Amino acid sequence: MDNQNQSRQTEQHSNKKTEKKKIFLITNVVIRVIQSIFILGVVLLILGGSLGLGIGMGYFAYLVEDTQPPTKEELQTEISDITEVSKMTYADGAAIATVKSDLIRTRVDSEHISTLLKKAIIATEDEDFEEHKGVVPKAVVRALISDATGIGGSSGGSTLTQQLVKQQILTDETTFKRKANEILLAYRIEKYFSKDEIVTTYLNVSPFGRNNKGENIAGVEEAAKGLFGKSANDLTLPQAAFIAGLPQSPIIYTPYSNTGALKDDENISYGMKRKDFVLFSMYREKVITKEEYEEAKNYDLKQDFQPQQEANQNTEDFLYYAVLDQATKVIMDLNIEKAGVQKESLDELGLEQYEQQARREIQNRGYTIQSTIDQTVYDTMQNAVANYGYMLDDGYGAGLVETGNVLMDNKTGRIIGFVAGRDYNVSQSNHALSTVRQVGSTIKPISVYGPAIDQGMIGSESRLANYPTSYVGGGELTNATNSGTNTFDTVRHALEWSYNIPVYHLNEAMKKQMGDDNFSYNNYLSKMNYPADDGWAYQSAPLGAVEATVLTQTNGFQTLANKGEYQQGYMIDKITDNNGTVIYEHKMAPVQVYSQATASIMNDMMRSVLDSKITTPFKDLVASLNPALANIDWIGKTGTTDLYVDSWLVVSTPTITLGSWSGYDIPTAMSPNSGDQNSTYLANLINAVYAVRPDLFGVGEKFTLTDDVIKSTVSDFTGEKPGTFTYNGATYTAPGPNTVSLYAKDGAPKSQYKFGYGGTDANYNAYWSRYGPTNNNTTGNSTPSSSSSSSSSSSSDSNATTPSSSEKKEEEDKKED
Repeated sequence: MDNQNQSRQTEQHSNKKTEKKKIFLITNVVIRVIQSIFILGVVLLILGGSLGLGIGMGYFAYLVEDTQPPTKEELQTEISDITEVSKMTYADGAAIATVKSDLIRTRVDSEHISTLLKKAIIATEDEDFEEHKGVVPKAVVRALISDATGIGGSSGGSTLTQQLVKQQILTDETTFKRKANEILLAYRIEKYFSKDEIVTTYLNVSPFGRNNKGENIAGVEEAAKGLFGKSANDLTLPQAAFIAGLPQSPIIYTPYSNTGALKDDENISYGMKRKDFVLFSMYREKVITKEEYEEAKNYDLKQDFQPQQEANQNTEDFLYYAVLDQATKVIMDLNIEKAGVQKESLDELGLEQYEQQARREIQNRGYTIQSTIDQTVYDTMQNAVANYGYMLDDGYGAGLVETGNVLMDNKTGRIIGFVAGRDYNVSQSNHALSTVRQVGSTIKPISVYGPAIDQGMIGSESRLANYPTSYVGGGELTNATNSGTNTFDTVRHALEWSYNIPVYHLNEAMKKQMGDDNFSYNNYLSKMNYPADDGWAYQSAPLGAVEATVLTQTNGFQTLANKGEYQQGYMIDKITDNNGTVIYEHKMAPVQVYSQATASIMNDMMRSVLDSKITTPFKDLVASLNPALANIDWIGKTGTTDLYVDSWLVVSTPTITLGSWSGYDIPTAMSPNSGDQNSTYLANLINAVYAVRPDLFGVGEKFTLTDDVIKSTVSDFTGEKPGTFTYNGATYTAPGPNTVSLYAKDGAPKSQYKFGYGGTDANYNAYWSRYGPTNNNTTGNSTPSSSSSSSSSSSSDSNATTPSSSEKKEEEDKKED
């Protein structure tokens, strides 16, 4: 028995030894495999890294192959932002002004900048500044990976040298090409300039927000004076830290608003937190001690900020800033295009950066900006508003009644002259180019009648319901002087009287028929650069509740006057550099918004608006014009908004369009006679311009109907083709007399019982009962009292009917649309 136990133990011991050997062998094999894999991985990594490095270097070379390495002198000019005076001129080359910088900057030498400030900016923005050669490779790789993958956010990776390149030479958008050129230029700068020269230049050119006058400032000397009332060489540690924190986001971190007033505590706190970060960075980099850090952090810096002061008054005026702003937009768009960036993809910050770059370029590059402005016309318009602007005053509101006027060439969109306001010293708002106000009834030809004619929905003598009605969802809709004429008015008649109810019905029908609540904007107004607004889909849109500038509204009427072809209004004709090289020249980009037939019909109807003199503004305009202007072919439209807050008048000849708005800066009710006052003022403005440039007005030229206009003979009763039809088992014949209705498309449809747009069954029954046949197989020849014949140029063979006594009374009472 003992022998058996001993044998089993021996066998078990032998098995254990065997198992250990197996485990050892397996472990040894695994280790060898792992070692082999590791060695292979290292080899592959080395080979891959070498390959990647080679590919990367090749790609880098490809990205910068078009970049000519600048000389030291060229770099000095670029990074130091050496100003070359730019100038702006009238259309004939006569000088308007030299361009001044909107940045207040005083350049100082290195010895006049606090050492604390230099150390603060280095510790915060570029702790490796003294060691690197312009670029920190690992930081660049990290930033590129972040930009490519979107992981890790905006990691930066830019040294002070790279930031200087971005500020002064390149834009700040994220593209590999831009980054490659940035690296190349950063190395170049480090080659030519010392570290102290680089940091001094950076501190002299960087923006630092605003001073206590609300002025934009650049450079540390102006920052020190504007915030703390001392030189950049005399700053304390907390003051230096605060200023060093500003360049990252100057407008957010600045303690001052654009008026020079101190911001509230919440908004000032952003700059204070940034200051504390700068102090910690200095402590981390051992630039200051812990005691200095704590003392500076706990110091009440707010007590050092300078109190608000009044900004220095400049001598620039409306024309100077208008040309500068338009030129800035031109250069900005050029730079965005050069960068290969889609403007629509840029956020607000990106757009702001491009705008700042463009403005700086204009201020410093020695450009000549040639505008489209005719000096004689512009000066005449300014004299006219000075001499006749008082005609706008009504005593209803506080201050001046302001005005904005734009004179535009129809064929090109060239802005010949403008009036931005009555007195630049009173209000700096540009009421011609920038201020947006509700457009009133001037929008009706642009947004409703024009598109409806263009789509073949109506002709000039089609009929629209003008009965008392309400908006869908509630709310009474009225005309300016009544709650409805209780009839179906012709399109021409409704436009002449500027009725609200008929155009409302037409607009709602157009939206329904086209299956798009924004049909008018999407297919017409957007092509003329009217601002996108949810209001275009509202029921009140055709009544003028939407907003636009005088320039935009003038451009809309220019389109109709130019055979339906939109030419975007422009003020910058050409920009050349200091060598005379053209860097920008305006090129026309016409857009056919309405068909030529539509435009000619609209012009024919707007001639009726003016010739009818139904609205008193047109009565006053015609009465006040120089008799020599009576032979000019005028068309146009008036408009007011609720409580006479805004008054509009836009007129065209075959060659020019002149838009006019008047109202208070703060929307306030004006006199019911404000439209008359605006038209009398505008007549004097027109007379003055005609006296110096009669050739602009197209004397002898006429608006004519195009050959493709369809002249449909229609029943004056229905606005549709004469004929017999059946309705509810009864036979009706549309009564005469007949007239001609102008169509751009398809021509008039056959007469039917419900012939118009809008109106209820009761409205149609009343109309037929009052004016036409109501029994089977009967005909009538009576006509509705509101019928209106087309104008002489439409070749109409109809006879105008006599208005009813109620309409005569309405015409006598009518003062504004």
